[in-house]
Amino acid sequence: MENKPNTKLCPCSDLCPLEKALSLLGGRWKIRIICALYVDGTQRYNDILKKTGKITNAMLSSSLKELEADGIIIRKQYLEIPPRVEYSLTEHGMALWPILHRLAHWATGEDYDGKDNESEERCNE
Repeated sequence: MENKPNTKLCPCSDLCPLEKALSLLGGRWKIRIICALYVDGTQRYNDILKKTGKITNAMLSSSLKELEADGIIIRKQYLEIPPRVEYSLTEHGMALWPILHRLAHWATGEDYDGKDNESEERCNE
């Protein structure tokens, strides 16, 4: 029996992992949410709301639910009065940071130096 060479997925196919990744991160707000959680760590809903700019409550809630369903963030609810909910990045979400950092350098035409601190400063602007 002949060994067939490994068939790699074409970046243009329906099964393209890049297309899946971009659909998970798509939209204006998810990157901002990920950036806020990476730079400042675990945060409550209103803190994220303030740091993401002019996002609506409905859009923030929807984006957080999608990011949680995709395994990028963790939502932790405390049984307290008043109720408290905190959001943080999962390990899978933390693994996005170097990718997003390199993408930011690519978008600006800068060379990537392997350091994360410059993109953190950009996220805080």
